Amino acid sequence: MEKLMIRGGEHLSGRVTISGAKNSAVALIPAAILSDEKVVIENLPDIKDVYMLAEILQYLGAEIEHHDGTMVIDPKNMEPKPMLNGRVKELRASYYLMGALLGKFGEAQIGLPGGCNLGSRPIDQHVKGFKTLGAEVTNESGALHLKAKTLVGNRIYLDTISVGATINIMLAAARAKGQTIIENAAKEPEIVDVATLLNSMGVKITGVGTDIIKIQGTDRLKECRHSIIPDRIEAGTYMIIAAATDGDVTVDNVIPKHLESLTAKLRELGAIVEEKEDSIRVLGQSFYKPVDVKTLPYPGFPTDLQQPFSVLMTKAKGTSVITETIFSSRFRHIDELRRMGATAKVEGRTAIFDGPTELQGATVKATDLRAGAALVTAALIADGITEIRDIHHIDRGYENLEEKLVSLGAKIWRVIEEE
Repeated sequence: MEKLMIRGGEHLSGRVTISGAKNSAVALIPAAILSDEKVVIENLPDIKDVYMLAEILQYLGAEIEHHDGTMVIDPKNMEPKPMLNGRVKELRASYYLMGALLGKFGEAQIGLPGGCNLGSRPIDQHVKGFKTLGAEVTNESGALHLKAKTLVGNRIYLDTISVGATINIMLAAARAKGQTIIENAAKEPEIVDVATLLNSMGVKITGVGTDIIKIQGTDRLKECRHSIIPDRIEAGTYMIIAAATDGDVTVDNVIPKHLESLTAKLRELGAIVEEKEDSIRVLGQSFYKPVDVKTLPYPGFPTDLQQPFSVLMTKAKGTSVITETIFSSRFRHIDELRRMGATAKVEGRTAIFDGPTELQGATVKATDLRAGAALVTAALIADGITEIRDIHHIDRGYENLEEKLVSLGAKIWRVIEEE
């Protein structure tokens, strides 16, 4: 079992380069199998989710070459084998294989996905989309069975804004006959990234970045090369860490527009944020003003940054409130922060913080990926040493976390202990 040890109290400074977007990568790799030829994906983050998806594709018969952040995917020998257990159960984003396999082969059998436990995350909008395109969908023994003789483009209105459903329907529609229109679509940059790949392969997609996306399917998709956008959530995490540690950190290889909602809240707190074309500098302060945060679909405040951002509220003088509108169980990190001395309580989908409070080193555990990022942030400002367990969650989404933090002056190391 591995754990992270962090000695807090350092003011971090320097520059950190952001990796490719995890939330793009886990959709782009399944999207690549829609092609009839090789697809090259560059700027892949070196994280566990990427390796798990590569294993799944190899099981299905794809030839994979993966090194130095570049993956070459040759799908010509793939088969729609049943995937009822194994890696698909460990990885939430494995559900993108539903749309990709359905689009390519007209069938898929996939166990319901796992990943972080963030409460109810139904895939009813995914299923609605598949059915509207002409697929039969059944749930048998905890696995979805999808089958369609022919997928035909149609108009699909999403009852709730869903990044996963928007992308999955795009994948299925890429090889459907005719035009598919997704209404009330999500607008996240990662959706634009997937559409860029599909367009490069020969699909005609317009409207991405708006709430109406149009997909003109095509019979044959060609080879292409695609570079993933920078990870706005990783970038946001380091921006928050800079603010929390009273640091001076420049985050390189970012698209500042993707981080506008976070930048606004950091400035509202009292941090100094300087934007350039592809970098953002954050200068932290000793104390902050209280703020209220409400998570919303893009371009609103990201749910994936809510947990790390909550640590800043322990430094704010007064009462701060976070309202979580996306996931019902995204406050599980609050109990761990309380172990470290935070004054906070949860009421339904709202977390209330009273500060400032001095955090103390403690033994805590990461309950999911972004909760892990929150605990790392808290440990960096806590007095003493913090031991973070269950760090496999963190490894799913942050490339070279320790190395990047050490380069900024953090005292962090990994310990392997026998179970």
